Amino acid sequence: MIRVQIDLNGKTALVTGSTQGIGFAIAKALAGSGARVAINGRSRASVDGAVARLRDEIPGADALGLVADVATEEGAGAAASALPEADVLVNNLGIFGSEEPLEISDDEWRRYFEVNVLAAIRLTRHYLPGMTAKGWGRIQYIASDSAIVIPAEMIHYGVSKTALLGVSRGFAKAAAGTGVTVNSVIVGPTHTGGVEDFVYQLVDKSLPWEAAQREFMKAYRPQSLLQRLIEPEEVANLVAYLSSPLASATTGAAVRVDGGYVDAIVP
Repeated sequence: MIRVQIDLNGKTALVTGSTQGIGFAIAKALAGSGARVAINGRSRASVDGAVARLRDEIPGADALGLVADVATEEGAGAAASALPEADVLVNNLGIFGSEEPLEISDDEWRRYFEVNVLAAIRLTRHYLPGMTAKGWGRIQYIASDSAIVIPAEMIHYGVSKTALLGVSRGFAKAAAGTGVTVNSVIVGPTHTGGVEDFVYQLVDKSLPWEAAQREFMKAYRPQSLLQRLIEPEEVANLVAYLSSPLASATTGAAVRVDGGYVDAIVP
């Protein structure tokens, strides 16, 4: 019998924006697979709390805290100094929100690209050379179904995620033949605290959560085949696989964990 086992023992992983939500679920999945995981956030309190929670949920987990705002040049530099090398880089940090399309200012467009795109590019520039020198590495960009199906109520977010698909494909070409794989993960509507807040911006705030979720999916995401929000752990399972030696032939790809939301045979 052939058993599929994700083994990341001896590997060091950095997951940006990982004190909660999808990022924390990814960090937990990687730690559970044996990796040494750097949890990243902007405040010492949030990072220390997430590290303690991870060690509590995964006894014996090798976790460290990395306090840095990687959406800035200074913060990315601080992160690189604190963790000079990594075998796995998961660019999870991102912001989202709804806004009237014609009211999105230049400053808001810039902010979305700084956080959602440039943060990932800066860290890739730092860690990719070390990975190629060792002949092994995994880089992932957490994208979104909004990269393909641009929502009218959050164009700036969708376009920033579209950019990540191009960034991922381009860096995969830069790493061709080195043993380093670079992929993006297209995530569908996912159940996190931040998404709960977003849902209640769009539906009746008096509705209980289960009813609000159903109303949101019906009104704003009707093409979902799953017909429910995705749980963060379901995203983390795919990321853990792509981070492992098992995914050695998957690179330059946009891999979907979207609940069938994108109505296409290929991304």
